[in-house]
Amino acid sequence: MEYAVSTAQKRKKLNYNGYRDLKVFQLSYKLAMDIFETTKTFPKEERYSLTDQIRRSSRSIAANIAEAWKKRIYPKMFVSKLIDATGEAGETEVWLRISKDSGYLPKEKYEELISGYDEVNRMLYGMVEKHKKFTVKSNT
Repeated sequence: MEYAVSTAQKRKKLNYNGYRDLKVFQLSYKLAMDIFETTKTFPKEERYSLTDQIRRSSRSIAANIAEAWKKRIYPKMFVSKLIDATGEAGETEVWLRISKDSGYLPKEKYEELISGYDEVNRMLYGMVEKHKKFTVKSNT
């Protein structure tokens, strides 16, 4: 326990939070939480299908970004996890459209969320294109 406190204090002093500092992580996490709140109003009959799917895919984006960051010593793995995140973003966009077309999601909310995912995708593809800026060299 003492180690965790010490590490947290060091992080605070350095003002470094790893992947949590990435704007793309922050936005994708915020969007996932927004979807969680929004889907609370979806019909109960959608709980084990649409609701679960959209929540899972939206959460997976931030999780894949975190995993990519932890694997950035391996550039190919880093890029692969970022591509996985874009795939989850695409899946989330499809579930959002289905939610809108099913009458569960107002058009304005749909457009707001889609705009957010457009930005997430832009940032992710920018990271893929400039992956050398984010990866670290191995000492081996």
